[in-house]
Formats: sequence, structure tokens, C-alpha cells
Amino acid sequence: MHPENALRRRLLIAGAAGLAAAGAVPGTAQARGAEAVEPDIDSTGTWNARPPRGTIGVLRYRPSRIVVHHTVSANTSGFSRAQAHAHAHWVQDLHLDKNGWVDTGYHFLVSRGGWITEGRHGSLQALTGGRNFVLGSHTSGQNDQAIGIACEGTYHAGAVPPDAQWDVLVALCAYVCERYGIPSARLYGHKDYGETLCPGVYHDLLPRLREEVAAARAA
Repeated sequence: MHPENALRRRLLIAGAAGLAAAGAVPGTAQARGAEAVEPDIDSTGTWNARPPRGTIGVLRYRPSRIVVHHTVSANTSGFSRAQAHAHAHWVQDLHLDKNGWVDTGYHFLVSRGGWITEGRHGSLQALTGGRNFVLGSHTSGQNDQAIGIACEGTYHAGAVPPDAQWDVLVALCAYVCERYGIPSARLYGHKDYGETLCPGVYHDLLPRLREEVAAARAA
């Protein structure tokens, strides 16, 4: 692992345990008193996203759950912030040009190197406010109920998520749950709501994810 990513991971884990706040290093987390750790999230402006093709709906209520996905992209060994941005562009291009959607379908993406990017425009501002969220396009029947978080990579049988990705996913889910008042137990996988293999082995890890999110919030 690149030294910067190793440092970021150590700082993130410390923050999640309520031991430190680290705002000076890009990608690390910030602690706000007794609240869940706020991870750094690169906005659509930061990674230079394409503008939406139309109006994105804003729902004037809070989501009730989180749905985890994988993007079925390459399991790259590139863990840089630049790779996270390139992946965000890849997903947006796919959703705009192939699927014909208004924008990226997911609210947030977590790279294999542990960087978080905002997916659909407006998701980060809504999350920060904690009172509403934008209509997604990630899970049939759940787009107006759930925050969609997608993990970079393909996690079919035998694949192992990188530690950096896992740690940041925990921190992001804890923060989303905290801001929106979502119980830590209400974390699901895409396949819970349809005939799909998504999110692969991440679905088997959901019990562990719920436990670690709950622990991060209680720290």
C-alpha cells in the first residue's frame, strides 16, 4: 500500500474509534464531538463530473436505509485519488451514455484505495444537511427510500475487498446513518431487492458491516 494511503487508513481507524480527528491529510476523517466520524468526500465539482442531463429530484424527507453495491469494474491495484476520480467518471459515463439516466445512479462511491466520491449531484449537500436526499437510480423499488453506496471493483466469489475500501465504507455508512437517523441494522445489499449478484461477497459481509458501523457510531 502507498505510504499516504497507509497513513490515511491509520488516521481513519483512529477517528472511527473516537481517538483522533485528522483534517489535514486528504481523505482522512474528521471527528465532531460524539458524532460519527465525517469522512472526506470529493464532490462532483472536485472530480469534475459532467453536468446532469435534466433535473435531479430532491426528496423532502430522510432515507430509511442504505443499499450497498459493487460497480463490476476492474479490481485495479491503483489506489490513488486520481484513480478514484477516473472510476467516478467511468461510472457516470456508463450511466449517462449507456443507461440513459440523468446522472450517476449511486449517491456515493468508495474506491479500492479508500477515497470517497459523490456520485449523483446534490447528494453531498443533502447528506450534510441531513433533512432530505436526492432521488437515486440504483435499486428498483428503493430509489426513493435508500442511499446507494457503490464499491469500486468486482466482488464475485473469491474476491476480497481491500482493507482501505472496507474501512472507509464503514466510516461512510456510520456517517450516513448518523446524519439521517438510520439504524445501523438497516444496511442491505442490492440483491436483497432483486435478481442480481450485486454486491457479490459484500453481501456476505453485511452482518460484519452492520456490527462495525454500530461500533463506530458508539465509540
